[in-house]
Amino acid sequence: MHKLTFAPTSYIGWGCLSVLPDEVKRLQAKKILIVTDPFLLKLGITDTIEKPLQQMGCTTDIYTDVEPEPPLEIGERLVAYTRSHEFDLVIGLGGGSALDLAKIAAVLSMNDGNVSDYLNLSGNRTITDKGLPKILIPTTSGTGSEVTNISVLSLDTTKDVVTHDFLLADVAIVDPELTITLPPKVTAATGVDALTHAIEAYVSKNANPITDSLAFKAIQLISGAIRTAVKDGENKQARSDMSYGSYLAGLAFFNAGVAGVHALAYPLGGQFHIAHGDSNAVLLPYVMGYIRISCEEQLKHILEAMGSSTVGQTQEEASYTCINKLEELVNDVGIPSTLKGFNIPIESLEALTDDAIKQTRILARSPMELKRDDIFAIYKSAFEGVVVEPH
Repeated sequence: MHKLTFAPTSYIGWGCLSVLPDEVKRLQAKKILIVTDPFLLKLGITDTIEKPLQQMGCTTDIYTDVEPEPPLEIGERLVAYTRSHEFDLVIGLGGGSALDLAKIAAVLSMNDGNVSDYLNLSGNRTITDKGLPKILIPTTSGTGSEVTNISVLSLDTTKDVVTHDFLLADVAIVDPELTITLPPKVTAATGVDALTHAIEAYVSKNANPITDSLAFKAIQLISGAIRTAVKDGENKQARSDMSYGSYLAGLAFFNAGVAGVHALAYPLGGQFHIAHGDSNAVLLPYVMGYIRISCEEQLKHILEAMGSSTVGQTQEEASYTCINKLEELVNDVGIPSTLKGFNIPIESLEALTDDAIKQTRILARSPMELKRDDIFAIYKSAFEGVVVEPH
């Protein structure tokens, strides 16, 4: 038996932002908190959200104390702010950070205690109140936060999550048109993040035929469109394919889980403040190469999803080719291919390993058990730029 969970209502497709007023009306909201980042406010994208809501008589409050890889204290400030006002709806607009914070604002503002009390690794409270309704509107094709029940926060040297089904969006609106202004570097990082979600879901110990179908199609769409989306951000087809692919990848990994790549990526963000998408991208070939023997068949299918023929190749040969193709893709979209490329010193590998091994929740889903020595070996290979396998 497999339990599958999905956000109650999703709209996806070019121009679907037009449904926002109807959904706000359905939720009977009048006083709305919009959580977004300063960049989107500067671009004027928040106007496309605010104006139609104000025209229908709603009051809106834009909150922009948002930054990439948001620290715990930003979450605490936002929850305190939400509690001090009588909002009846929270809208998250932006990348994963804005959406994750919007989820926390909507739910934890209606529960007692601090955000820290609800962290997965160290918290001691359980969410009991569903909180305020929330509408999540991504402006990147990457995190899948609009369809997951997870909010990620940065701690001093690593990351932790708040997770509960009450964090699921009441409505997700995925409009590729909102991604047109995304810079190439962010398009690349968030795109490889989405690809990583799909790949890790496909090889996860918790995978099933439903999540496999979602992940496979996501890999097809993202790998086929990401290079064009990075080079030509106004390409409507590429942007649409990336949005659909990211959405499918979100559904896949929410239900099957991510594993080793994410476990090792979290400390890169926590200790060196590397963007989550970049952290996943630089590690993806090295983690998948290290665990290759445990998921040869899946890697063959991933290679096929990426558009390469496997005719005449054994399963083992196809799995090696897949790792090479992943390396090529990361290079093609301009993301550094080694930890050295992010100026991470070799002396830090032990500390990174210390934090990664604590990510037991996600490491448990890896098709190959990753112990401390394995994690250190992967970091070392990513530093040196050479894919290695277990001895």
